[in-house]
Amino acid sequence: MITPALENDAFLEDVRLARRDADTLHLWWLGQSGFLVHWNDRFILFDPYLSDSLTKKYAETEKPHVRMTRRVISPERLDFIDVVTSTHNHTDHLDAETLLPLTQVNPDLQMVIPEANRNFVAERLRTDPDWPVGLDDGQSVDVSRCRFHAVPAAHETVERDDQGRCRFLGYVVEIGPYTLYHSGDTMMFDGLAERLKAFSINVAMLPINGRDPKRGVPGNLSGEEAAELANAVGAGVAIPCHFEMFEFNTASPEPFRKRAETLGQPVRVLRAGERFSVSSVPGPQS
Repeated sequence: MITPALENDAFLEDVRLARRDADTLHLWWLGQSGFLVHWNDRFILFDPYLSDSLTKKYAETEKPHVRMTRRVISPERLDFIDVVTSTHNHTDHLDAETLLPLTQVNPDLQMVIPEANRNFVAERLRTDPDWPVGLDDGQSVDVSRCRFHAVPAAHETVERDDQGRCRFLGYVVEIGPYTLYHSGDTMMFDGLAERLKAFSINVAMLPINGRDPKRGVPGNLSGEEAAELANAVGAGVAIPCHFEMFEFNTASPEPFRKRAETLGQPVRVLRAGERFSVSSVPGPQS
């Protein structure tokens, strides 16, 4: 099993040290599509999966979710989170065994979700349906002094409910002087790069595991496509995710790295639990 760069007490100590640099952006990859972001004493937790719920759920089935990387931190130890997100309803992006402990240790926690998924989220988390902050394509909202913008995501397709609302989203987040993009699970589709380019994105967090419908792996960017999307939107730096969590659904980051190199696209490939910190995020590419 892969050992995180930092885990448990060592991870929390790194977070404590990072908090001293109030004007520096800090970002930790937590595995799968989970990221912890810190700036000026604000903490955003993007799509965390910090349990073994899927391993237990799919044990002894045709699609076992065998974990590849040890868990970075247990969710009940993250008692300093301001905002948590879910980009869609799949368990590795909306995990009750992660989110319920988080709500218990963060009584003022706010949650950003696709509006189309409100009832599903409330049922899974056994919470008041009015609690999450819901967004749809093109909408924006201020949460904990951060600005969240919703953009569609195509997990195979741009799927909408019977009211036309997107079931899968990505989030562009303005936090202080930085603009981040967390794509959720998505493939390339017409108009995505153009939408994102308008935001002048500093850091893009993108999946690289691709797609294989025959093995039950729904659509995501491949490594090459993730590098190409980052370059097309002029991202200052791109960070890959959605790999090295489950044996049946992973990919090497090398194709992502190599394609980015040919494009001149800055990237940073992190280990689980590793921090990316910059006091001046590389600006959007021209």
